[in-house]
Amino acid sequence: MRRVLLVGALAACDSSSKATPIDAGTPLDAPDRQGAGNGGGKLADLRFAVVGDTRPANLDDTANYPTAIVQQIWTDVEAEVPHVAFAVSTGDYMFASTGGPEAGPQLDLYLGARMAFHGLVYPALGNHECNGYTSSNCGPGNSEGQPSNYVAFMTKMLGPLDEPLPYYVERFAATDGSWTAKLVAIAANAWDPTQAAWLDHALGEPTTYTFVLRHEGHDASTAPGTLPSTEILAKHPLTLLIVGHTHAYRHYPAYREIIVGNGGAPLTSSTNYGYVIVARGADGTIGVTSREYLSHALVEQFAVRPDGTLAP
Repeated sequence: MRRVLLVGALAACDSSSKATPIDAGTPLDAPDRQGAGNGGGKLADLRFAVVGDTRPANLDDTANYPTAIVQQIWTDVEAEVPHVAFAVSTGDYMFASTGGPEAGPQLDLYLGARMAFHGLVYPALGNHECNGYTSSNCGPGNSEGQPSNYVAFMTKMLGPLDEPLPYYVERFAATDGSWTAKLVAIAANAWDPTQAAWLDHALGEPTTYTFVLRHEGHDASTAPGTLPSTEILAKHPLTLLIVGHTHAYRHYPAYREIIVGNGGAPLTSSTNYGYVIVARGADGTIGVTSREYLSHALVEQFAVRPDGTLAP
């Protein structure tokens, strides 16, 4: 049954999309720079932060945007020792009606709070950066097109990264040549056959570590790109799938998945607001540490091998 659902979801997207095809064989970028930048870079240490959903509780309630919580979380990330090389965010930075004027102001509040962290942040597109529904599908040729929420996200959050599409790949390599890593950002709410072909190619490039960033987790099956991208992920090596959408912190070892959605949006579990640090250990494993904000209390700590299996 699961296989039928995967294929059916992909076929539905194929029939509705009119996206212009790209050359899926185009080589992925490998910037020769020290530190994280647009496209990736060379790092002395593989260590980054994850911050989750940050939207307000109510539609168009910009006055009650959770600015103080978001700013404190990014302040905590900035204070991490050793300092992280970069950060990723899991989507849903706004709760704004597509016909209203609040998308831009809410993103401005988020970006202002995010300035507490002085590093580069690679963001994922969430369903609230489309029309708000988990089932929404934005982008040229897709059912929701390009509403104001989508345009604001593309302009304010991906524009500075020189990323013209809501899905992209960042490539990193150790300065001593001991490891390589790629961060593959999937846009499950801007899904089409072009993205599917791109994802298959991007995941096929061999690297020591593969981190995938997607807003929806494995169980949010109504998002157009969740099941099709999960099917593609199953064909390739995966170290860690990083998602949000659910306003909590959770770890699903069977899916090699962490949910980090507790970045300021109204919580849906007893999990407090917080953040996650992902760091490469001296033995080559990837350590994942979840902490509460303010108290910095440890929520969970575990490590995985490069293939995503739990390390002892």
